[in-house]
Order: sequence, then structure tokens, then C-alpha cells
Amino acid sequence: MKPQKSSAKPSAALGEWQKTSFANLVRYVPSGSYFARIRVGGKLIRQSLKTKVLSVAKLRLGDFEKQERSNLEAQAELEEGNAAFHDLVKLWRERMAADHSIKPRTKTYYEERLTALLKSWPGLSAMEVRKVSAHDCQQWSGNYVKQASPSNFNNTVGLLRRMFDLAIEHGLRYGNPTADLKRVRVRAKELTLPSQDQFTALVAEIRRVPFGPGLASADLVEFLAYGGLRKGEAAQVTWADCDFKRREIVVRGDAETGTKNGEIRRVPMIPDILRLLERQRINRQDEPADAPVMRVKECQGALTRACKQLRIARITHHDLRHLFATRCIESGVDIPTVSRWLGHKDGGALAMKVYGHLRDAHSSAMAQKVTFSVPKAEAAVEGSAEPAAMEKEGTVKVRALKR
Repeated sequence: MKPQKSSAKPSAALGEWQKTSFANLVRYVPSGSYFARIRVGGKLIRQSLKTKVLSVAKLRLGDFEKQERSNLEAQAELEEGNAAFHDLVKLWRERMAADHSIKPRTKTYYEERLTALLKSWPGLSAMEVRKVSAHDCQQWSGNYVKQASPSNFNNTVGLLRRMFDLAIEHGLRYGNPTADLKRVRVRAKELTLPSQDQFTALVAEIRRVPFGPGLASADLVEFLAYGGLRKGEAAQVTWADCDFKRREIVVRGDAETGTKNGEIRRVPMIPDILRLLERQRINRQDEPADAPVMRVKECQGALTRACKQLRIARITHHDLRHLFATRCIESGVDIPTVSRWLGHKDGGALAMKVYGHLRDAHSSAMAQKVTFSVPKAEAAVEGSAEPAAMEKEGTVKVRALKR
């Protein structure tokens, strides 16, 4: 007697969803993944636990249930008008997590601002939202402005303002107590960049160290200075992005978030970066096209040590980007073109603000070449040719005036 084959799907009779021996935990048969299926506040919620392992799913189910019931309690307090500031924080975090237009680094930065806010304002977290007054906000800002940098202060105030906007949206307040808080003027950073000789000595000093990733760090320093890339962008450049025929580098940025402005750009290879990349490619011929060009992702330690050793002003990764822009403008490249190479989308407005002084210096240098005085050589040769002859030769000479 021929044995019957067992069904490939043991839960076919139950459909695509298979119950488990644990409450509120089900398995999606086609993928094998486990899902939480709970009812909170009369609403049925089904959420993937992102695992196919039962023991892991059990642990994540408990965390998910706790989080959802906590969110329900916070929402109830918001509706009743008894919410504390930490309830606003929870709501803000939920919105930040759901907003995919905000890059992960930006979310991390605002978490840092939130931490600074709660640390600088003790007791704010437990205060009822409706009891926070404009006077309280003024007192906090008056103290915090003495501790934080202008940009951090402005962004922290902006975060606090958005928190109370959420409170107004949910009917917890009528007005925003931060409405009268003033921003602090952010002064432009004075660029202190190394000269050409100092930069050459800096790279040589980094290469001189026999221990650690000295050679790789020196390569990254040159790569950033010769290409004007951001640190994160440089780390993502592969050999496939280096177009040696067109002498361009394709800057794609992070695989998930892209560049800072979300656009791919092409940066021309100046002679220095071309020599650097050709030398590296010859020494690393066996590497595949998708291998990163830079073997290290940061070099701040090497930069700081070398600057200290040479007794020059400390510079950062971003200062190397400024150095690239400065050298380009000093070499005669117009600011809008440099702006495109840097990946700015404002048509050169930011570059003009940061590097405009270089244009002024260039303008002053060019002005010294303009003169209305008569050259001595030409003044001595007056009367040497007739006007008709000079016009025929295509030149116009100025005669010295006789007294």
C-alpha cells in the first residue's frame, strides 16, 4: 500500500495564520515569521516581531505588549489634560521614529538636544504640561544660554517649542510658553587653515609614525583635502566610483540615506587626487571594484597628534573640506562651481558666505594690476611711429603729454 504524503503546510486548514501555544502570538505560515496579535483599548493590533525563532518571539512579544499599553495610558492622559512633560517626550519620539524623511544622524542629534534639555532643566520631565509658564521658559533659557554653544542653544529652544506645539495640537494648552524666547546669533567660525607648506609637512608627519594606521590615515587626509568630500561620503567611495577615464569621482554617500542633500554628484579629480588614487590602485590591484578606496573611516587622532607635533593650529576632518574650497577659489575657480563640487544646493549662497572673504582678497590683488599711469618704456619712445602705422599693427599706444 502506497503511503500518503503529508501536507507541506500543516496549518493549511487554518489558512495563512497559525496559532501558537502562547496567547497573542501567531505565526505567518508563508514566511515563517512570528507576529504579535493583541487588542489594546478596543483596537486590534497585529505587528511583526521580525523573527522566525519562537523563543525570541516570546521575549519580544512581552516588550511589545508593555510598550503598546504604555502608549495607551499616555494617550489617555493626553486626552484628559493631565499629561506631564515626559508624555510629550514619548509622543515626540513616536513621531520622530515614524518620520522617514529625517535622517538617522539628525534623529540622534535631537535626542542629544533632548538629553541636554532635561539635564539643564531639572524637574521638567515630571511637570504638568499646562503648568509650565513663559516665565519658567525664560528662566531656563537665561541659564542655558551661558552653558551651550549658540547653535546647540537655538536647536534646543526649537525642540522645546515643538514639544509645546504638540501640547497645543492635543488640546493641553492654548498658547506656546516659548513664543518669546529669542534665538542667539551664530557667529561664523574663523577658518584657521594650514598653508601649503604646513599641509605637506602635516601629511609627512602622519606618514612618519611607524605604528598604527599611519599610512591609511595620511591617505584619508589627502583624499579629503583634494576632493572636498565629507568624512562620511569619503568612507563610502569605492573603486567603481572612481572614473579614471573622465577623471571624476562619483559621490553617492551612505547606501541607505545617501549624501547630505540626498543627491549623487560628480567631483572632478584634480591632479593631486588623481596621483593619489593611481598610486593606491597600483598597490591594490587585487581589490574588487566594490572595495572601499579608503582603508580607514576617520583620522582625527592622527591629525591632532601631527598638528601638535608641528605646533600648528588643530584642524578637523571638516577643515580639510574648507581647505579644498579655499585652494579652489584661490586658484581662480568661481564660487558657484566650487559650491557644486561641495554638494551645496543653494547656488553658492553658503559658499559665498563662508568663503566670500577670499573673493575680496582676490579682488584686491587683481586691482593692483589696474593702472592709468603711462609705462616708462612707452613714455621714452614718444614719436617713434605715426598713428596710422600703429593702427595698422593693431596696437594703441599712449603718448606722454608734453609740458
